[in-house]
Amino acid sequence: MTDQNPITTTEAKPVPVLPDAQTVTKVTHYTDRLFSFRVTRPASLRFRSGEFVMIGLMGDPDPKTGKQKPLLRAYSIASPSWDDELEFYSIKVQDGPLTSKLQNIQVGDEVIVRPKPVGTLVLDALLPAKRMYFIATGTGIAPFASLIRDPDLYERYDEVILCHTCRETAELKYGADLVASLSDDPLIGEVVGDKLKYFPTTTQEPSARMGRITHLLKDGEVAKEFGLPPLNPETDRLMVCGSMGLNVDIKAICEAAGMTEGSNSQPAEFVVEKAFVG
Repeated sequence: MTDQNPITTTEAKPVPVLPDAQTVTKVTHYTDRLFSFRVTRPASLRFRSGEFVMIGLMGDPDPKTGKQKPLLRAYSIASPSWDDELEFYSIKVQDGPLTSKLQNIQVGDEVIVRPKPVGTLVLDALLPAKRMYFIATGTGIAPFASLIRDPDLYERYDEVILCHTCRETAELKYGADLVASLSDDPLIGEVVGDKLKYFPTTTQEPSARMGRITHLLKDGEVAKEFGLPPLNPETDRLMVCGSMGLNVDIKAICEAAGMTEGSNSQPAEFVVEKAFVG
């Protein structure tokens, strides 16, 4: 694990022009496994907070033809729909076809951004209610980083509980810094007020809160922390983004509470993003 203080790059360098290219404006490395970056926003891109797009870089030249093909992966947009730029939060996989290259980008480089957003983790996929739970592990916090900066969220819900689980405390820093910054945000600080509640946990490194969010939610520890009632399909809504195991376990908890899975075409009580799991 590297130093827990984020390292932000500011130097630019020229790169070849890519198809659907956007320019990197900021890169922040949180750990040896996690980083975020911001790019310019395509003029044609309109999206709902919580959606994802395909982004990437050009791959290595084919040894036979010399031609390059783009390496693209689905990435949640971590910035809200009103932002002038796009933010992304990523893991680093040393032998990953894309992230092995993406983790080395610098300010001034270009990244491919396909301007066709899609996704399930949008407010319109849920029926109106009083309380929203965001359940994330690892980089699954990205769509919720977008949503907690969207004024529409706080107009629809009286309470928002952001649950983020990682292995170690340093991996929580991206979300913790974002939550801490909202109260002083000139655009949405007053709207957020005391509606947002943050519940970070670790599974390996000792911290103030430890344990898998599936257990803590099922056992009522999350509700107890904030003096909330048990999950109720009449008052509560959930969004889930993480591993397949997390998705399956939280879905079971929701269904046991009498909730139905929703979608863009048929809003209900909870939604699960399946685009990032096998």
